Amino acid sequence: MKPKAKSFLIVTASVGSGHEKAAAAVAEGIKKQHPDAVINIIDFMSVKTSWVNAFMKSCYLNMLYFVPNLYEFMYQFTAGKKKGGFVKWAMSSVIVYSMKTLIKKYRPDTIICTHPFPADAVSHLLEHKRADFDSCAIITDYSVHQMWVCPKLNHYFVAIDSMREQLVEFGISKDIIHVSGIPVSEPFCHSYDKVLCRQELGLDTDMPVVLMMGGGLGLGGMDAAMDQLEKIKMKLQLLVIAGRNEDLKKKVDVFAAKSHHNIITWGYTDRVPVMMAASDILITKPGALTLTEAMSLGLPMVLHEPIPGPETDNARFMSEGGMAVWLHSGDSLSKIIGDLLAHPEKLEQMSQNSLKYRRTDAAKEIAQRMG
Repeated sequence: MKPKAKSFLIVTASVGSGHEKAAAAVAEGIKKQHPDAVINIIDFMSVKTSWVNAFMKSCYLNMLYFVPNLYEFMYQFTAGKKKGGFVKWAMSSVIVYSMKTLIKKYRPDTIICTHPFPADAVSHLLEHKRADFDSCAIITDYSVHQMWVCPKLNHYFVAIDSMREQLVEFGISKDIIHVSGIPVSEPFCHSYDKVLCRQELGLDTDMPVVLMMGGGLGLGGMDAAMDQLEKIKMKLQLLVIAGRNEDLKKKVDVFAAKSHHNIITWGYTDRVPVMMAASDILITKPGALTLTEAMSLGLPMVLHEPIPGPETDNARFMSEGGMAVWLHSGDSLSKIIGDLLAHPEKLEQMSQNSLKYRRTDAAKEIAQRMG
């Protein structure tokens, strides 16, 4: 008799694209190693999962857009064990019911979480012995926040060594913490020829290419950045990915008609690996998945307008590692981009620093340990 296929439940959250990208990369890795596996990827913050969770997502996004300083306050307020622990307990009491419903529906052998909310719900169920399955959290940033501390999980996968130390300080056993890197999909895990990628995109192979991204939600002050880039006299090819932000895409299209640069605009696209490989510099907000994808391809980065909290930590890690220039208040984007393009040796050093840190086997390692 053929053995029963193993069932995986990967629980993510549609707040930006990073958590979902990590979930998809892990599913890809599991499928390669276990072709018969049953894999379900669920958006924990979708109204289909729970209207309460969806309401929490709406509050989060509105806070980021309208009062980012309040978000920063909440992030710092919940960073400590006592305050953060209380908030986690209060949230667990609400969201644990939607996790119980998912478990009853899918009957998973293994649950993999790429967002702290479902990870905490899983930990809560395991603590009260209401479930029996293997479990893990994949932390999709370059630092650890208290909200990620879920003591009853079986495994943690983190990006860098310092995060293991942070988790140990929070009381997590070192034995269950694996420094795997952040998982990215297979197209970001191999090398490309820059000239061929430019030809594929219909670009001039000799003119500098600057890629601009704001994450899956199209955040990050991209329209203001374009005003700055207009000050650069050298003609550039600007590839602008607006994500799901239709208003931003329309603004960029209007701007492109009067710019002296060659501007090409995309909404949500699956051609990001080719665009990154074709580019000389990436300008982006420091979402961890975008940074990890760029790092995997050795693409130098200029980072601006981080979401207060985790993205600030991401920007710090990338800039201290020599992979990115972090644009602070008062810095001139046009001068920084102009200087980098005028000194290709700086770009080459940033690229080499990225290739030194990259971990393109993260999805494979997670699949092996959880399979």
